[in-house]
Amino acid sequence: MDRLFTAIATRISAASGQPLTFALALAIIVVWGVTGPVFGYSDTWQLIINTGTTIVTFLMVFLIQNSQNRDAAAMQAKLDEVIRALDAAREQFIGIEHLTAAQVEKVRSAIEKEVGDAKGKAGTADDSVERVLKRY
Repeated sequence: MDRLFTAIATRISAASGQPLTFALALAIIVVWGVTGPVFGYSDTWQLIINTGTTIVTFLMVFLIQNSQNRDAAAMQAKLDEVIRALDAAREQFIGIEHLTAAQVEKVRSAIEKEVGDAKGKAGTADDSVERVLKRY
């Protein structure tokens, strides 16, 4: 079931991001809008577009979430491999994505402080961003 859903989700996600799909959706909206006077802007006419867009939106939420979950997991696995492969990297960082948001924030703050205290380092991310913004 997982493989089937992943295959379907991948294909629909790829297709939904194409210009042709956008053009098709736009054409549907234009046709719907043009037929308004023909149907007297009736409740049924309005219900058709409302129902259609609600169904598409509802299903796309799940597909987008599935794609984002897979992308994030793949990215995390790649980063974990880079950490594992680099001798200077601290392997304790592998798997920190399983911590709570508060715990991750503590780790992030500690790293920024550590970098800021090190000689010859840029300091915090704010310092680095500030220097970049001053260039422009």
